[in-house]
Amino acid sequence: MKKNSVLFILFVLPIVAYLFFASGVNSFTKLPTVSAKVPDLGQWESLRGENVSLNDKITILGFGGSEILKNRGNLFNLNEKIYQRYHTFNDLQFVMVCPKGTEEDIKKILDALDEFTDVSNWHFVFTSSENINNYYSQLGLKGKLDTHSGTSDVFIVDKARNIRGRNTTDEYKESYNTFHPSELSNEMLDDFKIILYEYRAALKKNNNATKQL
Repeated sequence: MKKNSVLFILFVLPIVAYLFFASGVNSFTKLPTVSAKVPDLGQWESLRGENVSLNDKITILGFGGSEILKNRGNLFNLNEKIYQRYHTFNDLQFVMVCPKGTEEDIKKILDALDEFTDVSNWHFVFTSSENINNYYSQLGLKGKLDTHSGTSDVFIVDKARNIRGRNTTDEYKESYNTFHPSELSNEMLDDFKIILYEYRAALKKNNNATKQL
């Protein structure tokens, strides 16, 4: 009897404990909504002449600003830490809203990225600074755009156009700073994995699991 008890403690109990905690994490981990049902993008010109929308896509949304070439290191950080890992998922897109007049700067950045990255899932749309500022003001965020209509922060937007973030000590974290690679590889990567898990779980629950996510 004593021998059986020892074997149970050594081998069975750890497995039971693991399954309990694993199921608990999977059941209750969900990324909070920071801002619900944000507006879709306007009918703005895109670099490739495509229609870019937030509907039915998980979107990494950013605002490049008129000095995007000067701040291109932020895009390179995002590309290395997040984009290269996940850009092949069909339901994911990376969208940057930029002021008109920065098209040539964007082409230079994409040409540099294209040397080591498939840039097909990078999408850039262009409109006036006034439209960008008006659109950003409708997102219900605490952060602000700079005087160049840009920010180093990016946002996770789910398929229903909800901006998702994380709980911090006293408020929600609404964005991730691309200037800091460590923030992307730690906080943003962790939160992004949660979003992917949510959709994978939903697909499996509906018996519709595909390779989209």
